[in-house]
Amino acid sequence: MADSKTTATDCDRLVELVVPPAEPVDAHGDWTAAEISIGTRLPGDYKRLVETYGWGEFCDFLYLRTPFGKSRHNGIEWQSASLTGSPERDRDRYPYPLHPALGALLVWGTTMDADRLCWLTSGSPDDWPVVVWSNEGWYETHPMRAAAFIEGWAGGQVSSRLLMDMEPGLVPWFNTFRPRIHRCMRLSEGPTAHPERLRRLREALAPTTDRGSWRSASEETGQDHFATVDTDWLLTYDVSHPHQIRIDFPPEDSEQVRQRLFAAAQLMECEVLQITTAAGEFLRAWDTATDEDEDE
Repeated sequence: MADSKTTATDCDRLVELVVPPAEPVDAHGDWTAAEISIGTRLPGDYKRLVETYGWGEFCDFLYLRTPFGKSRHNGIEWQSASLTGSPERDRDRYPYPLHPALGALLVWGTTMDADRLCWLTSGSPDDWPVVVWSNEGWYETHPMRAAAFIEGWAGGQVSSRLLMDMEPGLVPWFNTFRPRIHRCMRLSEGPTAHPERLRRLREALAPTTDRGSWRSASEETGQDHFATVDTDWLLTYDVSHPHQIRIDFPPEDSEQVRQRLFAAAQLMECEVLQITTAAGEFLRAWDTATDEDEDE
């Protein structure tokens, strides 16, 4: 393997770079039963990754799966025995053996763009390299373990022609996948310009940390992403006219979020015009729930 770091060092370096959650989700279970179900022993660094971070996403892009929990969106899986329904066509377009043959790809993660992160299951599990399998059917191999790959990508030391790069200047983060409520608060313009409104919003929710931003060429549209440090709230502030605040938060924080957001709007000198779900459904009250309101 090109990466000669030990399993412990791979994970330790990642923990130094990306703070793990206090309560990881779907992080613990019977590893022996999981390996029997999958049909292979799993790499040691992956087990420690799961126990440290659990099911969730690095930097809103790279998703770590675990073999535990009941969600249909979680779990690790072999590439199916056929891609196209035709073994001959599969061999023409797919450069790896198909499960259950030795050397098949085992998917341990995905990305926001529906790329798959796999192991090439050849040799000892602790030596399995990472294969990036893009949503367009392209492949590239990285001769390193999963923990080292995540640490290298999040830290900007591993580049990929198939994956987007981590935005420069941001401190890498991890979000657990768990039930969340989504709210959108539409605001009046108010007397101050967008930069000042954003400053006051973040002041009202401080401490916060950057999660990236973008602007159109005309500066008329754009978004600022950030998260609260002392709570698990994820926010987007839109530049659109009228502008809006979007927030995702754990259900148990609903009243606290309502109080702090309405106080923030007052500090921004804006009126709350409308509250909706993520799907745009109008809500008569902040705590009105819908069947689609919570997800993982």
